[in-house]
Amino acid sequence: MGEDLEIQAGLYVVATPLGNLGDITVRALHVLKTVPSIACEDTRMTRDLLRHLAINPPDLYSVREHNERTAAEAVVARIARGEAVAYVSDAGTPAISDPGARLVAAVREAGFQIFPVPGASAVTAVLSAAGLESTAFTFLGFAPTSNGELATFADAIAARTETTVFFESPHRVEKTLPILAKALPAERRIVIGRELTKKFETISATTAGKLAAWIEANVERMRGEFVIVVEGAPQAQRATSFDARSLLKALLQDLPPAKAAKLAAKLTGESRDELYALAETMKGS
Repeated sequence: MGEDLEIQAGLYVVATPLGNLGDITVRALHVLKTVPSIACEDTRMTRDLLRHLAINPPDLYSVREHNERTAAEAVVARIARGEAVAYVSDAGTPAISDPGARLVAAVREAGFQIFPVPGASAVTAVLSAAGLESTAFTFLGFAPTSNGELATFADAIAARTETTVFFESPHRVEKTLPILAKALPAERRIVIGRELTKKFETISATTAGKLAAWIEANVERMRGEFVIVVEGAPQAQRATSFDARSLLKALLQDLPPAKAAKLAAKLTGESRDELYALAETMKGS
């Protein structure tokens, strides 16, 4: 059925496997085989992927975080000539903690169609295997890097009543997990997905109180790419939460207004611009 789908002029946002090539969809294969050009986060990685999928690489060109605004103009120009263009990130679904959002916005602003081609996503993959309530959940991207921001990040997760998901890299996870455990009640459940869909995939369930022992039991667990899921606080514990204004006030003790507003917006879902304006007012008072 997918082979019969007509490819139209526009941007096809194509999800690709996280690691297991068997997770590519029939429709994604059809699109990648058919389009005359593919915009991608990394041309070398995409060329390797296409080779493994037995697809002759079409015209490939880089659209990544540092050139996305300018590269989007070239994509728009191709679509304006009647071309169909696919966009892929290095793995998973583009624009979810990956480049792609600016490209999509530019194509839409130019009046052309966007076609999502859904597939693998580390967020939904880990949630499906977590066994935690996910009717509502919050995805926070990658955890911040500084100790001060990380402690505030963990405190905010502890206060959330919905399930929280975030990414962490192998060289930072050993610092992040103990700070997270310290912020959470001992009984709060945590699910740690590592190297999802790859050869050494593990999905482990523990609690904040047992997290230190879990880490010490096997140092090999700290290698790989991580997706971490934290159970939400019971509604009765909501009183421990703090609002955006209180959070912003706390962040401004250690951070400049722009960084404080960015982190507060990420943790609360409030408007970054509005929080920045508030931060400037609070800093000046």
